[in-house]
Amino acid sequence: MADDLVIGTKRFTSRFILGSGKFSLDMIDLVMKNGGVEIATLAVRRANAGGEENILDHIPKGLTILPNTSGARNADEAVRIAMLARELGCGDMVKIEVIRDSRYLLPDNCETIKATKILADEGFIVMAYMMPDLSAARSMAAAGAAAIMPLGAPIGSNKGLLTKDFIKIMVDELDVPVIVDAGIGRPSQACEAMELGCAAVMANTAIATARDIPLMAKAFKMAIEAGRAAFLSGPGRILHDRGEASSPLTGFLENGE
Repeated sequence: MADDLVIGTKRFTSRFILGSGKFSLDMIDLVMKNGGVEIATLAVRRANAGGEENILDHIPKGLTILPNTSGARNADEAVRIAMLARELGCGDMVKIEVIRDSRYLLPDNCETIKATKILADEGFIVMAYMMPDLSAARSMAAAGAAAIMPLGAPIGSNKGLLTKDFIKIMVDELDVPVIVDAGIGRPSQACEAMELGCAAVMANTAIATARDIPLMAKAFKMAIEAGRAAFLSGPGRILHDRGEASSPLTGFLENGE
């Protein structure tokens, strides 16, 4: 069977989700193609349908657009933004992002749970961006979230998997996909997240701030694929108290006196 990423009723072959927020319009198409992505996030405020510079015209055809509720400070605002995105033709998938903290930009789990329940009941496929917390994640899943998206580190920081232990707990305990979102700064960190068993990785700043943006998108693609393969293969054991030769040498040394 194909190793598809399943989110709600949607199936994807790529496990790399790429944000569009920090790219110039003329760079989006190349970056998305180099990353091999099938899902591209979109801040609804950038989708100025009918304007001279409409970001929707630059996203490659065939990609699933994942609108996010960036800018929402509470559940009501998130719901309104999601409804607007659907009216703009962005479909029924939505990433709930509720942030009241203007310094650290940390998501509000309580308001996210409320928005998730309302939008799931309205038929949306909800992907919930959240602070890594198992109890909150369970509440989001119970409210109808099709995927949980814990941050690896503060958004835009490129600090990596600072919340690794908490993400691993959610991977082990939840029945919905866990997708690391925010903070990933290097392909090696994306690979590590996939080795933990995460269903996918989302990135934006790490690619947008690279010297060679298209090449970095390709590096993330390969790292995520490698991490997924490592997880599926079942990594080997770790010895903490001794070493072990990869080829037995005892008999050779005894006979070579």
